[in-house]
Amino acid sequence: MNILVTLDSNYIKPLKVMLKSLFLNNQEESFVIYLMHSSLNAEELDDLRQYMENHGNVLKEIYIDDHYFKDAPTLLHYTKEMYYRLLAFKFLPKELDRILYLDPDILVINSIRELYDTNIAGYLYAASYHDKIALKEVNKVRLNVYDIDAYYNSGVLLMNLTLQRQFINEKVIYEYVDKNRTKLIMPDQDIMNALYSKQIKSLDEKLYNYDVRYYSYYKIKNGGACDMDYIFQNTVILHFCGKKKPWNKQYSGKFHSLYKQYEKFALNEKLDSPLLSSGKR
Repeated sequence: MNILVTLDSNYIKPLKVMLKSLFLNNQEESFVIYLMHSSLNAEELDDLRQYMENHGNVLKEIYIDDHYFKDAPTLLHYTKEMYYRLLAFKFLPKELDRILYLDPDILVINSIRELYDTNIAGYLYAASYHDKIALKEVNKVRLNVYDIDAYYNSGVLLMNLTLQRQFINEKVIYEYVDKNRTKLIMPDQDIMNALYSKQIKSLDEKLYNYDVRYYSYYKIKNGGACDMDYIFQNTVILHFCGKKKPWNKQYSGKFHSLYKQYEKFALNEKLDSPLLSSGKR
């Protein structure tokens, strides 16, 4: 499987935790991890390469020249590296037809095979939207896009690289940023939704982009069915959305202890254990 990640030095440890969860719960798979960056040094890259190899997987570095999106807005914990996923098709090997982008602030707790094999013919992406009416309506008004059906989260993206190479125009993205930079709260995600929402295939958020902040909401909305038993048996990706991250000491949340377990095993390889595998194969 082809996996895409983009980051700077601040997200190396979270990346390792995410990858540990991916590897532990997909032990029958082999992965090629494409790492897009513009600022990691040789020591950091060697460390990540060794980390992949220790798990029987491959790291392929893609260095992005600093001039790409150099004037695009950044905000708090959002860095310029997040823009790279919008133009990933330009830099990835031409023979790749699909790749799964994963944010570093997630845990993969079940097999991703079904997600990776999703039929995306005719779509630029497959992604999930967080189905809260208030969020959808606010984003429509904020972006002046009234005819979109959903506002998709860009943290988990199955990319149709073949179609993106044909359809996505770099100039259109730059022009949108120039015209709307004061409105872009989550810049790359805003751009993706404003320009391409109609060409995104919807994925079930409870399975593939579960926002850990809304455990009670999911449970109530689904009549109590989406409880912890359901999550551990069915959910593939837990996403720690928002500014508060589980690797920070002040964090508290429903899935904090689970994250800390994966963090412990990711950052101390001698403690590696199959007990963290959550079940489905």
